[in-house]
Amino acid sequence: MSDRIIVQGLVATVPRHLVTSENLPITSFRLASTQRRLDRATGTWRDGDTNWFTVTGFRQLALNASLSLKKGDRVLVVGRLKVRAWERDGRSGTTVEIEADAMGPDLTWGTATYARTIAGAGAGAGGAAVESAADGDPASGDTASGDAPGWLAVAPPSTWLEPADGAETPF
Repeated sequence: MSDRIIVQGLVATVPRHLVTSENLPITSFRLASTQRRLDRATGTWRDGDTNWFTVTGFRQLALNASLSLKKGDRVLVVGRLKVRAWERDGRSGTTVEIEADAMGPDLTWGTATYARTIAGAGAGAGGAAVESAADGDPASGDTASGDAPGWLAVAPPSTWLEPADGAETPF
């Protein structure tokens, strides 16, 4: 079975990034998606059942996801649903996977700063430079922090959210 799906959920595991011997970048993680429903009798929101998916991204999506996502992030994932039955050592079960075409932060829960990657401008396995106002010239390795190569020219997380009053961010 292979159907297109859009899922809103929480990155439930640390994203795992690897590069195959054929130089194919792959990033995968478990995604928890729980529907909330309004209980009209009490006027409160209640959690429904949680659906669990294994999300896998390839190539540039894998590289960008490995640099952008972390456990606990709320995300949207668009991809192809694959449901597979399995048997091993006398046990059987069902695996639900999403082969991702796109993914990103769920802006219902926070803000994000976008940095576009420039295909073919960097080094590394499927690497690409990142274009951002804070980065300078990513293709030359000239970055705002001065220590990241062009294909990793992303501002460190501490600079992503800068509260005006100097207070710490809630996340």
